[in-house]
Amino acid sequence: MNKRISLTLLSLAVAGTLLGSLPAQAAPARITIMVGGINKMVYLPAKLAEQLGYFKEEGLDVELQSQPAGVDAENELLAGAVQAVVGFYDHAIDLQTKGKEITAITILGQVPGEVELVSTKSASHFQSMADARGKTLGVTGLGSSTNFLTQYLASRHGISSKQFTVLPVGADNTFIAAMKQGRIDAGMTTEPTASVMLKSGDAQILVDMRTVEGTVKALGGLYPASSVYVQRNWLNGHKDEAQKLARAFVKTLKFINTHTAEQIAEKMPKDYYGNNKPLYIQALNNSLPMYSQDGKMPKGGPETVLAVLSGFNPNVKGKHVDLSKTYTDEFVNQVK
Repeated sequence: MNKRISLTLLSLAVAGTLLGSLPAQAAPARITIMVGGINKMVYLPAKLAEQLGYFKEEGLDVELQSQPAGVDAENELLAGAVQAVVGFYDHAIDLQTKGKEITAITILGQVPGEVELVSTKSASHFQSMADARGKTLGVTGLGSSTNFLTQYLASRHGISSKQFTVLPVGADNTFIAAMKQGRIDAGMTTEPTASVMLKSGDAQILVDMRTVEGTVKALGGLYPASSVYVQRNWLNGHKDEAQKLARAFVKTLKFINTHTAEQIAEKMPKDYYGNNKPLYIQALNNSLPMYSQDGKMPKGGPETVLAVLSGFNPNVKGKHVDLSKTYTDEFVNQVK
């Protein structure tokens, strides 16, 4: 073997040894998040975090999936099909009474962001939830948070769930169709659907829970709603991933709270606002007060949610619930 070939082989061997000693680049942690209606503004932080690149910045490979109702997203989590859910915190309390433990690691909404709309056709004889008796009320799904809240609002006027009909109609276009077709007298929905219905003149507001003031009036206190929750068993074994998720979502909340509705809309995919961007921006302006500033559980929030669920839900009423297991600020507290 000549000298030149020997030196070449020696160089390749040394290079191979050096490369082998370098730490392998870790693949991004893959996490699937199920969203209880990804187009709803109550869950906007999920898509916005993706659009802003915050998941990738944290070394996460996140896939966002969508189900029309939070209860469907919850079922996917319990089945182990996804690692996290962006849905309403009240499911954590409801499920604990059924022997299942999920924990919210970031609170996205300090209030529900929901609106109880009444069809303009029914408005003359349906002027408050005290008139719900005998009516058909639309919710996203049976067992959903909209179902929880609808039952509670009626119960505050002495009306039990047996005295009205609940019809699952989903959200967005299916909700709009149900109201326009007269299949529901009233229904609970979120933005941007609420603004679409109000602008068209097909609906009026009965109960507005998009703001702190409206929520306290309707429910008696702050009602932490949209959140990022996971199964407690998963959390115990994946604290690093949970920390990264919390950091990405808190950064997103800070973006929301330091930018205008117009600036936020610019970051969203075009199919979120279609051909009516001004209406989308208006709906987003209506929604901005509901978002948390820091991702932390608001003081007194879990107690309000428990009181609401106990007001009508036989699974919760009179049962012991360890609220400390339904959420944790451990991860958002570490975000600077």
